[in-house]
Amino acid sequence: MTARSPYIQNVRDLVRHPGEMRERRLDITVPEHMGEGLVAVQEGSHLDVDLKLESLHEGILASGTVVGRADGECARCLAPVSLPVEVEFAELFGYPADEPFDHQLDGDLLDLEPVVRDAVVLALPFQPECVDGCEDLELGPGISLITADAEREKPADPRWAALQGFSAQDTDSREEK
Repeated sequence: MTARSPYIQNVRDLVRHPGEMRERRLDITVPEHMGEGLVAVQEGSHLDVDLKLESLHEGILASGTVVGRADGECARCLAPVSLPVEVEFAELFGYPADEPFDHQLDGDLLDLEPVVRDAVVLALPFQPECVDGCEDLELGPGISLITADAEREKPADPRWAALQGFSAQDTDSREEK
């Protein structure tokens, strides 16, 4: 853990002082992109973190809200999209040598990077879509994906064109004769 990381917080004043609390506002420049797939928080973009650190008997509770933007492509039309990201998180960082926790303090330092990354990535949409709706996508001549009705008649297969002259009534009238 390097002390230069924007995610590292010194909690020396809170360690082993249950009931103490500090609030901090962080502006983090993302050192590497967060997320895979069609949309991600890009490297170099900013995340605003409202952080609340509370000292408990078991460790330090870090909770807060992360606000930023995710950029990528629309899943329907592949147009560029930029989506707001706002997610809350809460994680207990245990004291070393106590019972095992998912995250532990490293001396007086607390590393928020895995917590913020997990919260942001899980909040990203799996199939993002354009905010204002996709431009008209065409399925074929005259058929719009956006305005197509479920009841719309599908174009006839030209191989069956010779049979279009027949109907169920024609079949019934021939059977009666």
